Amino acid sequence: MSVQSVLLPVFVLAGLTFALLLAMATARTRALASREIRLKDIALGQPNWPTRVTQIGNCYRNQFELPLLLYVLIALALPLRHADLFIVLMSWVFVVTRLVHAAIFVTSNDVRQRSLVWFAGVLVLLAMWIYFALKILLLI
Repeated sequence: MSVQSVLLPVFVLAGLTFALLLAMATARTRALASREIRLKDIALGQPNWPTRVTQIGNCYRNQFELPLLLYVLIALALPLRHADLFIVLMSWVFVVTRLVHAAIFVTSNDVRQRSLVWFAGVLVLLAMWIYFALKILLLI
């Protein structure tokens, strides 16, 4: 597989993270500008942000949890030349689950739906890691 095809899902996932960062910064700025919250209420990291701001912030922070395992897998698979079609396709499936998860998180925040999509992403990532480990350990 080409480096571009392997890295494109990673770039999309990083783009999602930056988009959520900008959305969070915008929501926080608006909350401060509208005086919905005061600086002293959050100066030491207190969880006093309005619900909507917290919702976006939690979704942003979530991008540094499970997706980290995809980043590590690609960072290992690429130089070891084990980033094949299966890895690329499953990367895209994982990225789609993350996009849907984030969309649910910052809109309806339906925990049941969000959890199902999150778990689907976990299963995809688990399959990728098992596949990668078997390829390395069995010298396939």
